Amino acid sequence: MTPLPDPSSPRPNTAFRRIRGQLSPSEFAASVRRAAREIGEQVSCDARYIGRVESGAIRCPNYAYERVFRHMFPDRSLMDLGFTPREAVRGHGTRWVPAPRPVPDGPVPTDPEAEPDPESDVLEESELLRRAFVTGGAAAAVAAGVGVRRVGEAEAAAVEESVRRIRVLDDRHGADTLYGHTSKPLSAAYALLDAGSYDRSIAERLFAGTGELAISVGWLAHDSGRLSEARSHYAEALATARVSGDAALEAHAFCNTAFLARDAGRPREAVRAAQAAQRVAERLSSPRLLSLLALREAGGWAWLTDRASCERSLLRARALFGRGPSEADPEWMSFFGEAELEGLEAQCWSALGHWGRAVDHARRAVSLQDPHFTRNIALFTAELASDLLADGAPDAAAAEAGRALGLLDQVKSGRIRRMLDDTARLLRPYTHNAAVADFLARHETAGRPRPVQPA
Repeated sequence: MTPLPDPSSPRPNTAFRRIRGQLSPSEFAASVRRAAREIGEQVSCDARYIGRVESGAIRCPNYAYERVFRHMFPDRSLMDLGFTPREAVRGHGTRWVPAPRPVPDGPVPTDPEAEPDPESDVLEESELLRRAFVTGGAAAAVAAGVGVRRVGEAEAAAVEESVRRIRVLDDRHGADTLYGHTSKPLSAAYALLDAGSYDRSIAERLFAGTGELAISVGWLAHDSGRLSEARSHYAEALATARVSGDAALEAHAFCNTAFLARDAGRPREAVRAAQAAQRVAERLSSPRLLSLLALREAGGWAWLTDRASCERSLLRARALFGRGPSEADPEWMSFFGEAELEGLEAQCWSALGHWGRAVDHARRAVSLQDPHFTRNIALFTAELASDLLADGAPDAAAAEAGRALGLLDQVKSGRIRRMLDDTARLLRPYTHNAAVADFLARHETAGRPRPVQPA
């Protein structure tokens, strides 16, 4: 009989590492998320989660991940995947995990009316996110205003899990519904930093996780149109990075600051922030990160109408992207694939007034996008509609705007809504066109508040 692994100390999960093979942690995490969708599960898997499994920090997956892994590898047990049996782990340590969801008895429904309501899904998951900090131990003490003596694995894991959940929910549903539920987790995370006592390894995770949480909350503010609040959150993250000496976090904070500055009409600040991010990121050995930062710089140059500088940044971004993924790629960059590259280039050509090129890149961005990133599909479809209209094709613009409008049943993003509002306003002179008239009627109906149903 094979003896059970000693639960007292983590051991690297070499079996799981062999299964990953030549895929990067980010690529393997993406395959886990795809498998989850196939069986109706939702897991917030990213490169950090894969790393924690392979290091032995996660000795047995929660029930949701277990169902996904069994779906991916039906001929292998959890022990074959290098995990410790659940009975050997139960009771050792306290770590918050989401409540298990029932496995569907039959095929996953494809009828949209049979799918769960997106807003209910966001509210349910957001409540779980908030409760990550009040399940016991130091986090509960912080929430109650009591002094904390020691912060450990459970608290660091709660911060990291909150970041993952925010990212997954934002990818699917956008920021508007989620933003209001994130202030308490972020306040609790900073309270842990201020009130807690922790060893060096926990400190590194706690500072990094709290900074990433501030950026995630800042992005929700950004995407929902609360630009001053976003600026404040990004500044908090930058300060956290500077205090802890975390270059990866600093590059991320500068990256989002550049994006925000462009959207807020401060393109020169966008260029400076993107250049600062690139100087920091040179130490991180991630060509994909440098590619994204070059695109952020290109966006600033485009809004400054400096085509030569914009094109140089775009060429640099494509060359860096072409080097492929790396083990050093930050986990938050899971959204950055070829579709995002095309979409950000489309935005540059649109700002420069080259509508035909903008249309080509926006169309590729929509067609290449992973279905997981519903918000980005809606965003780039709205971008395509705007570019088509500027390029003199109002009927095609109305068709794409209609597709984006349909996605707003799932995605609550003030930014995308404002883009469609602008497109609708510019389409009004073309109401003689049937496609335009149809879109405008749908847009007007979608903008009305829903009637209150009698009790």
